[in-house]
Amino acid sequence: MAVGHITAPEWLAESARKEWDRVMPVLTERRILTEADLGGLENYCICIGRVRDMEAGIQNTADPELILKLARMQDKAMASARLLAAELGLTPVSRSRPAIRNDNPEEDDDPLNIS
Repeated sequence: MAVGHITAPEWLAESARKEWDRVMPVLTERRILTEADLGGLENYCICIGRVRDMEAGIQNTADPELILKLARMQDKAMASARLLAAELGLTPVSRSRPAIRNDNPEEDDDPLNIS
């Protein structure tokens, strides 16, 4: 069953909470988020938060070694965020796929049932 709007966990970093607050209304409106998906949403928000934090670090340092280290960390967080975003239906391609979830479990979706 789809969950309604849930406040971001307090333990999330500020940048991750901002992403939670940005995507939660979208996911709530689409009614695709279940309790089982909350861990994935937390992980997605952490990754996006890290991408933003790494970008701030890159912009605020002149040390080439640190820039390279932060860029590598950012790249890994971006890759993880892309995968998780697709799982949550937050990418154009993932939104274009047919939904398989049945919002009304009382309805029988069996195509062979002609009753």
